[in-house]
Amino acid sequence: MQRIQTQGVHHITLVGANRQTSIDFWQGVLGMPFVFEQPNLDDPEQNHLYFDPGDGRLITIFTSEGWKPDRAPNPNGIGNVHHLAFTVSRATYTLAAARLKERDVANSGEIDRGFMNSIYFRDPLGQLMELACYKFEPPHGATHADVLREAHNIRLERGAYNIAEEHLADAIELLSRKANPKTEKTKS
Repeated sequence: MQRIQTQGVHHITLVGANRQTSIDFWQGVLGMPFVFEQPNLDDPEQNHLYFDPGDGRLITIFTSEGWKPDRAPNPNGIGNVHHLAFTVSRATYTLAAARLKERDVANSGEIDRGFMNSIYFRDPLGQLMELACYKFEPPHGATHADVLREAHNIRLERGAYNIAEEHLADAIELLSRKANPKTEKTKS
């Protein structure tokens, strides 16, 4: 049997509260442009808002004017969404904690994850969110996943607990050599 081959995330849909709460958070706090809205085609009593998270894909939110925001943390159990992570630039990341605080959004502050840095906070409906910033840029022709796959293999070979910057640097060097084998021969 052949597998279904995915080509990326098409969109993620969350259940929101009222329309304005969603617009204030997704566009107002996270800066995601509001793209369009229409009725929820599965339930005409609900609205369906569409936001661009920055890569041209979509985050969509079902809303209803009768739904009130509840800031209680969402359940953390098997089958539940733990958090959503969004890529931000290094420049944005360095300002994120302060900008969230200015909007009275409590956050974790900066957390080092070895291969990336993270800031966590909750949306107005209790969903845990993450702003993530990679510590590296992949070499030309490679993806972040390619670098992380190689860094993971290097980490395992060396018996390290988690991916660290040295593993990233060595993975980038390895991928660069694979992409440009002629460069290595001229250096010898």
